[in-house]
Amino acid sequence: MDVSLESRVGQEVDSWLRWLPRWRPGTHRARTRLCRQCFGSPVIASAGLAEDVPHSVQHALTMRMKGIVEALVDDFTTENLPMLARELRRSEERRARRPYRPAEGLDPEFSGLDLDPPPADDAPFLFTFAELADAEPDVAPEVPAVAAPAHPLPPLSAADKVAMRAELARADDFATRVGRALCVELARHRERMRSAVAEYVEPQVQSLLADLESSLDSPQWPRD
Repeated sequence: MDVSLESRVGQEVDSWLRWLPRWRPGTHRARTRLCRQCFGSPVIASAGLAEDVPHSVQHALTMRMKGIVEALVDDFTTENLPMLARELRRSEERRARRPYRPAEGLDPEFSGLDLDPPPADDAPFLFTFAELADAEPDVAPEVPAVAAPAHPLPPLSAADKVAMRAELARADDFATRVGRALCVELARHRERMRSAVAEYVEPQVQSLLADLESSLDSPQWPRD
């Protein structure tokens, strides 16, 4: 896992660094609540980006690291946790029946963000992406017969539930260990990430602050 994790972290940091010069404050909508992925995240702390860095810059890195953890946990589950892997496959098959999933397939810098902007009191939405994502289709699309079981699976027995809880605990423990190791690897890239933020992000932030200061100190305002 260590060699694979080291390689994956390096590749995702490289991708984040290639994206960073394209970041612009004006293209990122302000959030109305704290991001659960980024606020207090050990990933952001390990990267040295916990202070004075815009959330959208943090979020793009957080979601890339989250994808690494999820991929490794999926591999571990497939290889070592058969009951949990089976339930996850069934869940994916159910989700595949849904015709529209706007939150899937997004680039990491957009993944996990609110699908819709905050509504305005005088301009209600006819529909929202969140409503479309939650809506159940009137008629589910046909699923190939090979993908569906011939008979409904029986409910889990008491022993199966105990085994499932044990597998969930193992998956959680593995995810925790991967997350800690990822933070260690990410800290190795801290200097170049901080340098990139200073080069590409900080000048734009300072420019915004200068514009705000000039607008708050307009010569047209009355003075005492």
